[in-house]
Formats: sequence, C-alpha cells, structure tokens
Amino acid sequence: MATVTKPRKKAAASHQTKLLIDGKFRDSVSGKTFATINPATEKEIAQVAEGSAADIDLAVKAARKAFDSGPWRTMDARDRGRLLYKLADLVEQHIDELAELESLDNGKPLKESRNGDLPLVVDCFRYYAGWADKITGKTIPVRGDYFCYSKREPVGVVGQIIPWNFPLLMVAWKWGPALAAGCTVILKPAEQTPLTALRLGELAMEAGFPAGVINIVPGFGETAGAPLVAHKGVDKIAFTGETSTGKLIMKNAADTMKRVTLELGGKSPNIVFADADIDAAVDGAMLGLYLNQGQCCCAGSRLFVQDSIYDKMVDKLAEATKKRKVGDPFADDTDQGPQIDENQFKKILSYIDKGKEQGAKCVTGGERSGTEGYFIKPTIFSEVKDDMAIATDEIFGPVMQVLRFKDVEEVIKRANTTDYGLAAAVWSRDIGKAHALADRIRAGTVWINCYDVFDAAAPFGGFKSSGIGRELGEAALENYTEHKTVTVALK
Repeated sequence: MATVTKPRKKAAASHQTKLLIDGKFRDSVSGKTFATINPATEKEIAQVAEGSAADIDLAVKAARKAFDSGPWRTMDARDRGRLLYKLADLVEQHIDELAELESLDNGKPLKESRNGDLPLVVDCFRYYAGWADKITGKTIPVRGDYFCYSKREPVGVVGQIIPWNFPLLMVAWKWGPALAAGCTVILKPAEQTPLTALRLGELAMEAGFPAGVINIVPGFGETAGAPLVAHKGVDKIAFTGETSTGKLIMKNAADTMKRVTLELGGKSPNIVFADADIDAAVDGAMLGLYLNQGQCCCAGSRLFVQDSIYDKMVDKLAEATKKRKVGDPFADDTDQGPQIDENQFKKILSYIDKGKEQGAKCVTGGERSGTEGYFIKPTIFSEVKDDMAIATDEIFGPVMQVLRFKDVEEVIKRANTTDYGLAAAVWSRDIGKAHALADRIRAGTVWINCYDVFDAAAPFGGFKSSGIGRELGEAALENYTEHKTVTVALK
C-alpha cells in the first residue's frame, strides 16, 4: 500500500489577505472575511477579506479608469512588456517563498510547486512580455481608391476567474496575454487558494504597474464571481473551472454581450497500443493521472490499453502506484499531497464507492489515507466499462480507470464518445498510426509518447464541452483583442 507521512505544521507567517483595488490593499466594504484552510492539516491559515458586489464595483471602476483615461492606455507597448519582464524577475527572485505559499494553501507537493509550477509562471510572463509590442494588424488590398488597414486593440476591462488546482500558474495564463494586449484586469481567485494571487499582486505593485491595471478580489462565486460576470463595466470574462459553472457564466454574460472564453473540464483518453514502450507508457500514465493529486482538467483519466498488454500494464501501474508516498507536502520524498478541501475529498471517495458498486475492480488504494488532512490513497480500477460513472464523469482526483480495447477503429470511437474534448495521448512506436489518431481524436491537445508537456508558446484549450477559446501561445492574444478595420479614401 502507498506509504503515508504525517503532515508537519508550517511555522506561522504573515500573508497578504486584503483586496487589491486601484493600487492599494484594503479591507472589503462589508468588513467580512473568510478562512483559507491548509488541506494537509484541516487548520486555518489566515482570514482573507471577502469581496462582494460592492468591492467588484470599486474594482471595475478602477480598471475602467486605468483603461479609458489612465496611463495604461497611452503607455507604449514596449513599456508594458518591460513591466511584465519586471514581474517575471520578481517572481523568480521570490520563487522559493511563492512555492512554499502555494503548497501551504493548495496542498500540492513542494517539489511540484517549486520545480513545475513556478518556472512555468516565470516563463509565461516572459513569453507575453515579448509579445507586447508585436501585436500587429495588416494592410488589406480592397477595390477602389482606398487604403485599408486593420489593427488590433485591447478588448478593455477583463474579469478573470481562476480555479484552485494551479493557482499561480492560472494567474500567469490569464494576466500574461491580457496585460500584453493592453487590457486591465479584475481577478477573482478561487476561495480555496487566494494567498499566492494576493502575493503576486504585491509583486505587481512593486514592479510598477499603474493603479487600477491589476485588481484582485477574493470571494465566493455567488457573491463575487457572479457580480463580476454581470457588471456592465466589464468587457470580457475569462474563466477556468468546472463545465457547469462555465455554462452558467455564458448565460449570465449574454445579458451584457460580454466576450467570453472558457477553459473547462475533461475526461481525456490516454491510449496505449501493444507496440508502445510499455515502461514509458506507465510513467506517462502515472504523470497524466496523479499529477497534482489528480486535480488536473486534462488528466488522462480514461486509460485505454490494448488487450494483449492489458494485464501486464495493470500490474506495472499497480506496482508503481503502491510506491507513491502520500503525506506532508513539504517533505522531500512526498509524491502526493491532500485533495484541496473537504468537498472534493468526499466527492472523490463517493466516486470510488460508485466504481466498486458498478463492478470495476479496485486494484489498489480506494480509501482515505491517514486520519488528518484530505488525503486519499492513489487508486486504480481495472475492468472498467465505458458506461460506468468513473469512466464518464470528471472525478478530479487520484483515481485511474483502465479500459481494454482491441483495435484502432474501436478505440477512436470510444475515445470520442464523451462530451469533453480537452486532451488526449497516444503511445505507439508506429508514428504514422499515432499521427492518424491525433487527426481523428476530437481534443484540443494530443500528446504522442508523452503527457502533460506544456509550453507558454503552445495553445491549450478544448473542443465541445471542454471550453471556448485557447490559453497560451499567440492564440491567447485573440481572447484579449478586438480587430478594427480602417478605410481611407485616397481621392
């Protein structure tokens, strides 16, 4: 069984807990606060100012002023890029502190925060800093005596709502393209993990971003997120999170005709053929499912394995899973920390129960780990059928489903039989076959002989119910710009 280490208590430390509005940290209008909890100990870390509609209104007014008449609108694009470079430098200078704060508030192993998330944050800010002065239009040949050109302008004031699974990285994915394009932002971090976003706000003020360009309002979806979506002063909403919430945002944003981009859930197929390097595929399946305690929208949660190697693959996965160390996120040898909160913890355990009840075989794990903190033993189900709840629903936890398949046509059909279309992977030494599957699987990202490879330059997003629009790369700039056509009479 997976080894368990007891979570140690972190030393007390001060954290920024106030709202950032118009360049200043302040209490909420109501004076209310809410607790942010350490998921490894179930103990309170700090009380954080609880934003509401009144605070959102103040933040929107500050962002509108900074965009409509403030220095941000008139600032040279290259100077906006310099501020993003400065922010990246400050993140790099404080990388250990930020990684520790991320693991404290989120529960992910410190080695993942420090060596995975934070370097990607720095790289994302630097990537978009380089784009700031390269967002260009075109000259367009039109009929008649006219000179026609297009230009791209910032969409305006942007509301950004991010999840709790990669708090700092999601801020970078949202702020990078928005700020490079010249937008101003109001960020609503997840109520479970507000601390690193607020610390990043401090670093943004230190970098020299003008007042009102970046605003941060922690709070709950119903009382802070919903007013942000509904506010007439907001031109666009960018959301990452659950598909059900994304649908609600789309409906509510329609009243004010906001632009909306959504990065939502997934139930991604990870397909292993008999001709694959089985050891590499095992490593990829472990990473693809267990990274961040399984709390990844693109997790390879439907592992399709070809018949002839199915039993061998399950045995290897079980052996590797039993070696995973679950426990204190700050221990050097910890592989898996706690789930984010009690609700997620209970949801995952309920799906494990459903898997057992519906006839899947629980190979390893399948229960709570320890008595304190939201820890769950990494779990593998074999003999999983396509219609089981664990194979259709996004569990968002360390629960691997292994399904059998016979041939290419069968697995393509089954891989696409889902409402989601965020990611997929193919493992095969036959690169022609792998490319053919990449063409036919309906997903925004397909990895071949690898999993969870991310780069700031590579667009990320989903088909179908997995979202609208793309994060990262040049494609993300489309989310934050409007195209304007100018036609000039030459006679």
